[in-house]
Amino acid sequence: MKPQLFISALALSALSGAVHADTHAGYPIQTTPQTGGEGTVEQSDTNAYSRPQGNLSMTKRLDFSVGNSFFRNPWVEAPASTDARDGLGPLFNTNSCQGCHIKDGRGHPPAIDQPPVSLFLRLAVPADPEADEKLLRTHGFKPAPVYGSQLQTAALPAAKPEADLRIEWQTVIDTLADGTEVELRKPIYHIENPNYGPLPEDLLTSPRVAPPVIGMGLLEAIPQEDLEARVDPEDRDGDGISGKQNQVWDLVAEKTVPGRFGWKAAEPNVHQQNMGAFAGDMGLTSSVKPATDCTPAQNCEQFTHGGEPEVSDKVADFVTFYAKTLAVPGRRNMGARSVRHGAELFNETGCAACHTPRHQTGEVADRPDLSNQTIWPYTDLLLHDMGPALADGRDEFLANGNEWRTPPLWGIGLAQVVNPQAGFLHDGRARTLEEAILWHGGEARPAADRYRQMPADDRQALLDFLNSL
Repeated sequence: MKPQLFISALALSALSGAVHADTHAGYPIQTTPQTGGEGTVEQSDTNAYSRPQGNLSMTKRLDFSVGNSFFRNPWVEAPASTDARDGLGPLFNTNSCQGCHIKDGRGHPPAIDQPPVSLFLRLAVPADPEADEKLLRTHGFKPAPVYGSQLQTAALPAAKPEADLRIEWQTVIDTLADGTEVELRKPIYHIENPNYGPLPEDLLTSPRVAPPVIGMGLLEAIPQEDLEARVDPEDRDGDGISGKQNQVWDLVAEKTVPGRFGWKAAEPNVHQQNMGAFAGDMGLTSSVKPATDCTPAQNCEQFTHGGEPEVSDKVADFVTFYAKTLAVPGRRNMGARSVRHGAELFNETGCAACHTPRHQTGEVADRPDLSNQTIWPYTDLLLHDMGPALADGRDEFLANGNEWRTPPLWGIGLAQVVNPQAGFLHDGRARTLEEAILWHGGEARPAADRYRQMPADDRQALLDFLNSL
């Protein structure tokens, strides 16, 4: 078949939605635009991340709309006439889920002299494995005295925020094989003006930028045994990739289970992650998280609460339904020669070894829209050593300071359409996808080095492929 006819055939196959995949370098290549299975939506503007699953019933769409209202609208100080959304704070980072997950997408580091909203710092101090065994088993780390597990940079008018956060940027030049210089930026975090006493001298911090919310129900529906099949902590197959699965505490089941959500895969499911965000980011209690990050030294009990719990089970369920139902936008420009070539390069460089292209979801009770779907999230949901340049030095359950969960890549080409300020990587330091690639170290260093060696046309083809996702 002539090249131009092959490309046309590929485009027709993609438009038809037929699910089949050829392979290259041992990994599948996506040939359907239906990245999120049958629920994929055709949306590529600023609302690309905000649509419900395309195969959702009309009845369930009403539940989605209710969840959307609690996700999008601000929570307020108690008491208030809007008693379904009161109880904010007294210490918090933002007053709405949407405040971090901008238009359901990625957050970004703050601009110079601006307060952080969609980026915050996790806090911890070194733990004693024996003396702190229970704490490490149920929390995964030892919170900082007085300041807890997260730095809250905002507060109600009658309270004081924990501190101010300032970011200093250092320039790093990465020179590629052909002499091209790429300017990277390295963040240095400064906690200033602490209001509750001095910070611990051995304080450990971990910056986190809000990730996109799309496709989370589909990721939760991937069978556990499929993820376990990719675990290889000792690198027995000798491919240089040694992903492992975090083991975390399930607050409802009260037992240790595999983790798959969050930058360190420290949450077992979407619901617990959401309730953790309510407690840590907004100072709101729920039946899953009956306490916020306020510590006794901060005297938060003097403020009026918004009910016990402040996020009712009914509201919590609506928000979780919303978060599990946001659709994945479909692929674009799949017939372009550079996109096809970029897909092959993605596999050849080894990117697909961690960013696993394809998964099949299992059966989900009462959720046919999530069940038995062929999806293309480009993640294995496992922890990988990303090297010292991206390390935070802070353990979380089994994740050490160098390890991060592989983030899904679906929809990544629309990240800065949804939020023009969106940053990439766990702390948003990368302003472009190229910068994100070049920061990869550890297990991913060989793939990043192969990118550095590519001629300019091949580098652009790989970026074209990523932007088509």
